[in-house]
Amino acid sequence: MKKQLDLPAYFNWRRLKAGVLVTGDLGGWALLKPAEFKLFAAGKLKSGPAFEALRRAGLLRSRLDFDSIFTDWRDSNEYLRLGPGLHIMVLTEKCNHSCVYCQAGSGAGRNMSPATARRAVDFAFSAPVSGLTLEFQGGEPLVNWAALKEASIYARKKAEKTGKGLALALVSNFSLMDEKKADFIVANDISLCTSLDGPADLHNANRKFSGGDSHAVAAKWIKYFQERRGAEPPGGPSALLTVTRASLGRAREIVDEYARLKLPYVFLKPLSPIGDALKRWDEIGYTPEEFLGFYREGLDRVLELNRRGVPIKEKTAFLAVKKIIGTQDNRYVDLRCPCGAGLGQLAYDCDGGVYTCDEGRMLARGGDRSFRLGSVLKDAYAGVISSEPVKACAISSSLDLQPVCARCAYKPFCGACPAYNQAAQGGFWGSMPSNGRCRTLIGVFDYIFEKLSEKPVFDIFEKWIARS
Repeated sequence: MKKQLDLPAYFNWRRLKAGVLVTGDLGGWALLKPAEFKLFAAGKLKSGPAFEALRRAGLLRSRLDFDSIFTDWRDSNEYLRLGPGLHIMVLTEKCNHSCVYCQAGSGAGRNMSPATARRAVDFAFSAPVSGLTLEFQGGEPLVNWAALKEASIYARKKAEKTGKGLALALVSNFSLMDEKKADFIVANDISLCTSLDGPADLHNANRKFSGGDSHAVAAKWIKYFQERRGAEPPGGPSALLTVTRASLGRAREIVDEYARLKLPYVFLKPLSPIGDALKRWDEIGYTPEEFLGFYREGLDRVLELNRRGVPIKEKTAFLAVKKIIGTQDNRYVDLRCPCGAGLGQLAYDCDGGVYTCDEGRMLARGGDRSFRLGSVLKDAYAGVISSEPVKACAISSSLDLQPVCARCAYKPFCGACPAYNQAAQGGFWGSMPSNGRCRTLIGVFDYIFEKLSEKPVFDIFEKWIARS
């Protein structure tokens, strides 16, 4: 009897400098030499390291381990049956900074009332999840301390009554922080995230603060909370970086500043064309290719520091490798399929308006209410979560329905963003061949997979996941 060929299971592929990447729909992958890929595609690859890699990845039709494939898929997609676990409460439109890229609005504006904050908490707890995160944002949320305090206390009581897990988080520039507020934050176990755009000159140029040195204030309170709660989140604070044109060429300095302040992550992600960033794009924006040069430089510096024993991660790579080599849902709603809009997160504006995501709320400030779902003051959870914008986001971010994405080798690890598509290209679907976010993500994945082909880097990435 003629021996049956080990034919390929369904796969997508991409040529990289390190070889040919082959991926399956459920996340299995192998990096092959060109000659190995040719034999694999013809069903003629024989036993050896490449064959074993393909077998383990579920890329050989006659050797599929369906129990393992099902378990991995179920675990990484469990969120689809649950509901939004992240609830972003925008407590105020007011802010005492004038950031060059502001996407949330600054200066004068509305505050969320304590009564509306309680209604938003009630609404969030309507989600059929066992645990949720309430994240307080602005503007600068410390401007509206009364609503923040009320929402935190009320949510803790609500969690105790319902038996649901609860995490509280605050995103703040720290400029209005004081000892009394810090005591409340520590006592109520509120995790912290601030903005840090790099060394003082770069940070202060991006984040203009009439009250003085924005960088010094952020660094002061980062150190304060590290000393009081430990350096690692959720105790110690984390920080977010916004990359502008002024950041290009300074990736190493930025990473070194994060390392100097003993921050656990630096998150190298591109600027989104929303709010003031869109209005000033010609001044502060850049091409995907320019960002990718910055990204490669930054990730290389992070890996160099890791080799020297400095425990810092680059968060984009960390989130990617959690899926790539950890087969885990990374809980990052921007890299899910369908995306997290409505399914993984909801955002609540000052007036109680409910949006699919924070980016959708930001677009509404510019007059585009496409992502508004209703209001906590008059609408029930069931009606909001089954509304047309949630359905539209789910359909338009399903990569099997995106012609280019459906054939992309990075489909198992990626996610589309309807809010970005709407802002940049005028529709939820977007056009992937000319989509800046898509081009950026392809370049990022290219570089991550090329680094994964280097055994010392693979070992570093494995350590990142093991410690998470």
